[in-house]
Amino acid sequence: MRSHNCGELREDHIDQEVRLCGWAHRRRDHGGVIFIDLRDRSGLAQVVVDPDNLEGFALAEQVRSEFVLRVHGRVRRRPAGTENPGLATGMVEVLAGQIELLNRSEPLPFQLDDDEIGESTRLRYRYLDLRREPMQRALRLRHAVNRSLRGFLEDQDFTEIETPILTRSTPEGARDYLVPSRTHPGEFFALPQSPQLFKQLLMVAGYERYFQIARCFRDEDLRSDRQPEFTQLDMEMSFVEEQDIMQLVERMLRQLFRDVLEEELPDPFPRMSYAEAMNRFGTDRPDLRIPLELVEVGDLMQEVEFKVFAGPAKSASGRVAALRLPGGGSLSRHSIDGYTAYVGEFGAKGLAYIKVNQRGSGKDGLQSPILKFLPDGVVEEILERTGAADGDLVFFGADNSEVVNASLGALRVQLGKDQGLVRDGWFPLWVVDFPLFGYDAGERRWVSLHHPFTAPVDEDAERVDHDPGTARSRAYDVVLNGSEIGGGSIRNHRMDVQQRVFAALGISDAEAREKFGFLLDALRFGAPPHGGIAFGLDRIAAMMSGADSIRDVIAFPKTQKAACLLTQAPSAVADTQLRELHIRLRRQPDEGSTS
Repeated sequence: MRSHNCGELREDHIDQEVRLCGWAHRRRDHGGVIFIDLRDRSGLAQVVVDPDNLEGFALAEQVRSEFVLRVHGRVRRRPAGTENPGLATGMVEVLAGQIELLNRSEPLPFQLDDDEIGESTRLRYRYLDLRREPMQRALRLRHAVNRSLRGFLEDQDFTEIETPILTRSTPEGARDYLVPSRTHPGEFFALPQSPQLFKQLLMVAGYERYFQIARCFRDEDLRSDRQPEFTQLDMEMSFVEEQDIMQLVERMLRQLFRDVLEEELPDPFPRMSYAEAMNRFGTDRPDLRIPLELVEVGDLMQEVEFKVFAGPAKSASGRVAALRLPGGGSLSRHSIDGYTAYVGEFGAKGLAYIKVNQRGSGKDGLQSPILKFLPDGVVEEILERTGAADGDLVFFGADNSEVVNASLGALRVQLGKDQGLVRDGWFPLWVVDFPLFGYDAGERRWVSLHHPFTAPVDEDAERVDHDPGTARSRAYDVVLNGSEIGGGSIRNHRMDVQQRVFAALGISDAEAREKFGFLLDALRFGAPPHGGIAFGLDRIAAMMSGADSIRDVIAFPKTQKAACLLTQAPSAVADTQLRELHIRLRRQPDEGSTS
C-alpha cells in the first residue's frame, strides 16, 4: 500500500514518486492550498494539495483529524522560508497527486497533542492515548530495552526458556491470583509471582544459563511503580558465586544504557553493605544523587536530660540521628513545620532542629528550642560530627530505628528535591550483606527478607538454627537513583540447608513437603550451586524514559485499583461459567442490613 514511511522522507527523495499511508494529524487551509500533516509510526510528512488537483482537493476539504489516508505524490523541496528544522522531514513536502480516504474518524474525546489529559480518560481510550508521540516514544524505548538485554544474554550463551503461567499457590510471598480448575473441582491454579522455583529446577536440569522476559502477577496494594501484572527479566546461572553474577550484570546494564540512551554507567558499580546503607541513608535503596547523609549521634545523647533523645539513645532498638542541610538556615518556620508534618507520615512524633547562624559564637550563634536541654560539649560535638557551618540547619530523629530510618531517609530525599540538590546522571549501587531474616512482631515469627530460597553466608549457616536474626544472606540488590531495579541471591542448592531455612521460618516439615516437595526432591538429585537475579523491566523502562509512573511504559495497564478502564475488567461472569468451575458466590448483604 505504501512505498515509504512518512517520517523517513529527506532531501535525497526530492523528485521521487512516493505512496504514503497514515493518519491526518493536522489539516490547514492556507488561501486555497490545503496542507495535511500525515502521521504514521515513523513521524510526520507534510502533504500539499493544490486546488488544480480537483478530485484530491475536494477530498482534502473533507479531511478531519485522525482520518486514515493514502497519498500518492511527488517529493519536492519546501519553498524558501517555510522549512521546519525542528522536524526530521522539515526540508521537504509531498505534492499530492491522488488521495484515498481509507477510513473516517469521529471527533476524538481529547486532542492527541494535549499534555493535560486526565489519566482516567487516557486509560479509557488507551488505543487513542497510544497514538500520542510520548507514548509511542516510551513503548519504542521499552522495545529497545528488551532487544538490548536479550541480545546481550544470547551473546553470553544464555538459553531463553518459558516457564508455566498456571502453577500452584505457595506461601511466603504476596497474595496470589487464583484460577479455579474446571477439571479438578475445588482446586486452584495460581498465577506466578515469579518463575523462582522453575528456574531453580532448570538449573537442576542442567541448562546452566537461563533467562526469560517473564510475566508475573501479584495481588497486592498498588503504587505508581507497581501493577498487578508486570514484566521482569529473570536470570539464573549454575556454578557461580556472587562475583560472577554481579560482574555479568554490570556489563549487561552498561551495554543497555549505551545502546538505548548513549550513556555510560560507572565501571565498576560501587558496593555498600545493607548495614552501611541503613546507617548513612536510612534505606537499603539510597539515591546517591543526593549528597545528604544521616549521622549517628545516639552515643552523645545517652546522658542528656532531654528524654526524647535519651530514651531512644539508651534503647537497644532505638536510634538518634542527625541530618545536616547545607544552607538550610534560611528555611522559614512555616517550611520547618511542613517538614515536621511530612516525617509524621512515617511515624515520627516530631522533628527537632538546630539552626547554625554563627558557629564560632557557641550557643549564642545557634537557634533551637532544644538547646537548653543539651550540654555545650554535646552541642559542639554534634556540630563537629555533622560538619555544620554557618547558615546550615541540622535536623534530628529520635525513636526506634525503624521510624528514624524511614522518616529521616524520606526527609533526606525530599530536602534534596526541594533544595535542588539532586545531581544529574545515573548512580548505580550494589547493596550486599543483607540479613537473611527479619522479625515480624505482629506474627511473632521470622520472615525472609528476600525469599526462603536464599542461601545464608557460609560462615553464618549454623546461626540459622539458633540465632537467625544475626545470619546474613548471600543476596544482592541493584539500586539506581534511589530505586531498586533488580535483586537476586545465591540459592540453597543443598536440601538440608533449605530444610533448616524452612524450619527457621516456622514452616513445618509437613507444610514444606506439601508446598515445596517437588523442589526438595529435585535438590536430592545432584543440584549444582546456582544463583540468579531478576529485574523489573517496567521500572527500568520508566526510569530511562523519564516517566513518573510505570503505567506510562505499559501498553494496557491497570489503575491503582487493579482495574482496566478500557475493557472494564474485572467483570461479572455468567452463572453457567461459575457452575462449570464448581463456584457459588456468597451473596453480599444489602447496605444497612444487620444480618
